[in-house]
Amino acid sequence: MARRFGGPNSPGGDPRPNASGMTAGPVPTHRPHPVGARVHLLFVLPFLFAVSAFFKDPAGLAANLSVFALLLLSAWLTREGVIAQDAYDNRRVARRPAIPRKIFAAAGMGLALGVAGLIGAGSPVSAAIFGGLGAVLHLAAFGPDPLKDKGMEGVDLFQTDRVARAVEEAEEHLAAISNAILRVRDRAIDERVREFQAHVRALLRTVENDPRRLSAARRYMGVYLLGARDATLKFADLYARNRDAGARADYVALLDDLQENFALRTETLLDSDRQALDIEIDVLRERLEREGVRAPVAAGTLEDIATAVPSTRNSSEKGS
Repeated sequence: MARRFGGPNSPGGDPRPNASGMTAGPVPTHRPHPVGARVHLLFVLPFLFAVSAFFKDPAGLAANLSVFALLLLSAWLTREGVIAQDAYDNRRVARRPAIPRKIFAAAGMGLALGVAGLIGAGSPVSAAIFGGLGAVLHLAAFGPDPLKDKGMEGVDLFQTDRVARAVEEAEEHLAAISNAILRVRDRAIDERVREFQAHVRALLRTVENDPRRLSAARRYMGVYLLGARDATLKFADLYARNRDAGARADYVALLDDLQENFALRTETLLDSDRQALDIEIDVLRERLEREGVRAPVAAGTLEDIATAVPSTRNSSEKGS
């Protein structure tokens, strides 16, 4: 469907912040899917061995089908590893994958090519060379899996697991909303849902960055998002049948209300962190003053306090 390009500052553009009157929030980004053509190609190559297997003797048939199975397994592990890597890279706080899928995929690729080399050349040395090259080239093309946690220093692992389960459940609700809205076949509604999901994911990332926020956001990630999913399912069924304009307006109004509440909750969580930081800074300043260390005149940052802490340590050592 063609759509005129423009914005609030374009000639004839809508000067309002957005359709709901709210200020601009997170812009929904459309990142490309991490599984690209290279990964899809890995699923095609094994069928060359599957076809040629039926022109071999029984031993050759078994060997070619073994190579086919190993290559398919390697391709599947590679796809799952690439998806896990993308999720890891796009989060500030993340645990390393429990299973190093891409490393296992490289080992499977090496084993498959080793068997293929043994079939073709009949030499164990050639098979080892083919297998080693296949594993090394696979790791060079797709890289290894993340082998350590990111941003997990001082984080309660039990609380992190609770957050991971809550975020996974919330993502399932968002996926159900996206699948249901496809039946509506309305581009404006689809974009409105994407905007709402962007605000929801902003809240999810905020909770992921600090698992202690889960209690304050659990109702939004569970009850409210579940209600949004159920409302979307009912709206999609109704609007797909009779294109009810009233139902469409009510659904857009619901998205506006939910988006505003999610945005306010995210802002509240971030403000609470700022207030906690200010309290910690004030307490540290008072302690420095009690110990006879005069804070700098322009002390308003953590760097200023950090430069004053060594002076406190030195004065304590001299006093002792």
